[in-house]
Amino acid sequence: MHDQIRKYLNKMIADRSADPGRIAFAAQDDIMISAGEASLSAISGDILGRLNCLALCAAQPALPFANFLLCREAADKHEIIPRDTETRTFLHDIPILRNTELGADPALTIAALLGSRKGIVVEGIGIIASGALTVEQAYINWSSVFHATFIMYLEDVLKIGFLIPGEEAAFESFRTEWLLPLSADGLLFRPGPIEDKTDIFDEITRVGRYTVQSGLVDSFFGNISYSNGELIYISQTASSLDELAGCIDPVPFENTSTVGITASSELVAHRGIYEKTGCRAILHGHPRFVVVMSMLCDEQDECSIKDCWKDCKKVRLLGGTPVVAGEIGAGGIARSVPPVIGEPGCAIVYGHGVFAIGRTDFREAFQALVDVENWCRAEYFRRFDERRDQ
Repeated sequence: MHDQIRKYLNKMIADRSADPGRIAFAAQDDIMISAGEASLSAISGDILGRLNCLALCAAQPALPFANFLLCREAADKHEIIPRDTETRTFLHDIPILRNTELGADPALTIAALLGSRKGIVVEGIGIIASGALTVEQAYINWSSVFHATFIMYLEDVLKIGFLIPGEEAAFESFRTEWLLPLSADGLLFRPGPIEDKTDIFDEITRVGRYTVQSGLVDSFFGNISYSNGELIYISQTASSLDELAGCIDPVPFENTSTVGITASSELVAHRGIYEKTGCRAILHGHPRFVVVMSMLCDEQDECSIKDCWKDCKKVRLLGGTPVVAGEIGAGGIARSVPPVIGEPGCAIVYGHGVFAIGRTDFREAFQALVDVENWCRAEYFRRFDERRDQ
């Protein structure tokens, strides 16, 4: 258990999502185990002792976006509801707790909310998330809340600007210091076509790790696959893209067996893309600026569609990349992505991320993912600057 806590604490430092000096984990083993910053460790153990789960993560995000969202909401609002797919599918909404609402026993108040949600935002502490059965689940849920609040804040600021003291300076620091250049330079890719099974496993594992390390996917979301024409080698559902060794399923290209039962929930979409394009490699990530830009539609105010993420039939373009709607899994994405991805080599799903293809190997797919995110990042700040200067 100590090793698991150390592993995920180090992951949060490596991906720069949390303040290194303000992270703590607690876990129920034979005894209560806690580690990290002393005050957070203490309250984490106190909260966990009141929950029916195994682990808890409490940390202050490296960016103040979650706290800004809390402060921007009206005093009578007790949750935020981001519009991205991860929130809609896994979190539903994110409760918020202000200092004035914590009461005489903060741990009791926090535990009451965490009993029915995977993660919450608490003023003065940051994000607190639980893991029902593992330390990994606490880390995943914390990362999911970080991802959702990051995206919601950027979307909110672009629409209505800054509202509270300190936002503008923090945003400028985020833009000029926290954000790092995104590039595929220096990364090694095995040239295709790749025929050997071991080589395919090794390359999927390596490219999955690249995708996480580059910040193109948060938490354990995203998926990756390679096809040799007979089999689709695809990451398993709920697997971490930076730890895919032993988590890749070979599935018959033709849907002739049930061996894909543990495969990614996007297997049907991957199969459809292979059939439509004849490509060999598919990479699906959730780059943050892509997710933000995908949800900004100029026609939204005049449109009668309410659930844009699943019901919109229009194909929009972001820098030449098609944007489509559709439910995840075997639902809408499997129908909407394959017809549009072939010529541009990538497609954006509303509120969800990017599917990118490689004709013979992963170099092309990874570069496409980088290029789309870079375009969306530049376009976001172009619109931001234009609005600020008005």
